[in-house]
Amino acid sequence: MRSLVILFGVAALLVIAPVSGRADNLTLTLKDHKYTPSEIKVPANKRVMITVINNDDTAEEFDSTSLKVEKVVPGHSQGIVRIGPLPAGRYPFIGEYHEATAKGVVIAE
Repeated sequence: MRSLVILFGVAALLVIAPVSGRADNLTLTLKDHKYTPSEIKVPANKRVMITVINNDDTAEEFDSTSLKVEKVVPGHSQGIVRIGPLPAGRYPFIGEYHEATAKGVVIAE
């Protein structure tokens, strides 16, 4: 009986693993108060996780009214931003502390 439980547990992990490793996880890098890439394409109607890596010495706030998200990322660290699911469209974002240079757009298609 115990080996049957273990077998079902391993089978469940094999089914779950590919789903959690999907390409719906993206990386956005901040350097010299500029986001790279400045344009991010995501699948429409899916939840997406963006890892924001701040390579600058100072903190920056990833901010977007249209995405309904604000996330402060201290200098030389990283933060996670979860967005969506989003209907197809364009969703601008900025670095609130350096609006003139830290800007970009999420495109859901």
